[in-house]
Amino acid sequence: MQTTSRRDFLKHIGFGAAGLALWPRLGGTAETAAAGKPNFVIIVADDMGFSDAGCYGGDIATPNLDGLAANGLRFTQFYSTGRCWPSRTCLMTGYYAQQLRADPPQGLFPKWARVLPHHLKPLGYRCYHSGKWHVNGAPKPCADGGFDRSYVLHDHNRNFHPHQHELDDQPLPPVAPGSGYYTTTAFTDRALEFLGEHTAQHKAAPFCLYLAYTVPHFPLQAPAGDIARYRGKFDAGWDVSRDARWQRLKKDGIVNCALAPLETDCVPPWNLSPDELKNQISAGEAPRSVPWKTLSDEQRRFQASKMEVHAAMIDRMDREIGRVVERVKQMGALDNTVILFVSDNGASAEQIIRGDKHDKQSVPGSAQSFLCLGPGWSSAANSPFRKHKSWVHEGGVSSPLIVHWPRGIAARGELRHAPGHFVDVLPTVVELAGGRPETVLTAPDAPPLAGRSFAAALAKDCAVPRDYIYFHHIGNSALRVGDLKLVRSGEQAPWELYDLATDRCEQHDLAAAQPEKLKELAARWEKLEADFRRQAGPPEPGQKGKGKKQKGKSPAAKRED
Repeated sequence: MQTTSRRDFLKHIGFGAAGLALWPRLGGTAETAAAGKPNFVIIVADDMGFSDAGCYGGDIATPNLDGLAANGLRFTQFYSTGRCWPSRTCLMTGYYAQQLRADPPQGLFPKWARVLPHHLKPLGYRCYHSGKWHVNGAPKPCADGGFDRSYVLHDHNRNFHPHQHELDDQPLPPVAPGSGYYTTTAFTDRALEFLGEHTAQHKAAPFCLYLAYTVPHFPLQAPAGDIARYRGKFDAGWDVSRDARWQRLKKDGIVNCALAPLETDCVPPWNLSPDELKNQISAGEAPRSVPWKTLSDEQRRFQASKMEVHAAMIDRMDREIGRVVERVKQMGALDNTVILFVSDNGASAEQIIRGDKHDKQSVPGSAQSFLCLGPGWSSAANSPFRKHKSWVHEGGVSSPLIVHWPRGIAARGELRHAPGHFVDVLPTVVELAGGRPETVLTAPDAPPLAGRSFAAALAKDCAVPRDYIYFHHIGNSALRVGDLKLVRSGEQAPWELYDLATDRCEQHDLAAAQPEKLKELAARWEKLEADFRRQAGPPEPGQKGKGKKQKGKSPAAKRED
């Protein structure tokens, strides 16, 4: 891949010599911010697998996401952290979670840390948030995160009648059962409300909307009519789905690797035991990702019904995204709005029960049910990669990234192969908004942003200059340098080494063949880990989690999404 300069990119999107002279080097002012600046809609799915969307090889109807991809770009090697709150921390700050003492959670961010609106508002932007937050180090989206308006859901255990939600940081009454509320639609309704307010009161200003859905995260719950659309769709099982997704991804040029085999013993240590799953949920539960043909008839029926709900949740999200796109179009703003879509981690192999527990007599997907996708279908959702959410092998951390911006992107339906990470979103947005991400220092004692702007890659398929991509979550660790990836499952596990240029499915371990390179990368990971912890500093007195270390089976993993 070639490299593209920032100057070439700005020329590409319409800034000639005069425009380049006017483009602010250190950020603009509120008075000049609106002139030519793009709007932003940043959309995050929750526990959606790499190959769930149709435009990433999936078998779920996502026509709105597919349309954004067909008229924009798909990135093939974009990464999350493998878990919810660290990914959202990276997305909102441009730093790795470990630099902000956010993984494991250790209270508030360091005083020097800033959230995306803190960078955009001086450039004249209005900032809106709707949906999940889970940025533990800045717990209030408005007071701590800088958003002008926010609707936040803190209850991640109920989709139909949540108990804890807030408007502009102020608590709202619990939602009554049977009220017709559904999280995905409610998030969209609030987003449209904020956009309507923006049009009426702040039309001259550019806007940034952060829309964070909670689907298809457990509990698997969706409106009955949405589930009915998928009745019988997945009766052939996860082996067939995994293979078909892999074949489509290869045909589209998104992957070039083999299909990773099922890993029958790869499940989170906090999962319910097989007996607990049978007794508390159903004899149709499957505690491991075994070949579909080895399941009983009852298991196959039950597992297929769970995937129907998972698909319905994504289907509903896609339709709600369509409502947002249509509203932006009605505002006359679609041409100059950058829409980004990602998922916070890979699909989940978790099988637990929380919230109102599970009624064994309930219809799967109803408010009375509490079901999780489980390792079999998670393996399909993450196809063709290895492992699941919370691991940092490719299945846990690979995210779709769709970018749509008619005014700024000439290409239609192209792929971008440059590796990237959630930390790159903030510097990219800042650059497109008129700032200079390489000069952003949130305070005199702040380290430079960890992320790298991928703005140049919007013009053509070019490399994004960077030294590494770092991962660490509950002992699962990795470091990508170029095409080489160092990775391990737990602090006591041996390091593995893969060449992702030909082996993104991580099947050919090069550790024995390249011991010196393994040693070099492991030492580099250890240094980064130490540097990041030093930058974060100790928690403030009285903050939770003081002194807690990451462990492969941390109890904190059970408490967080």
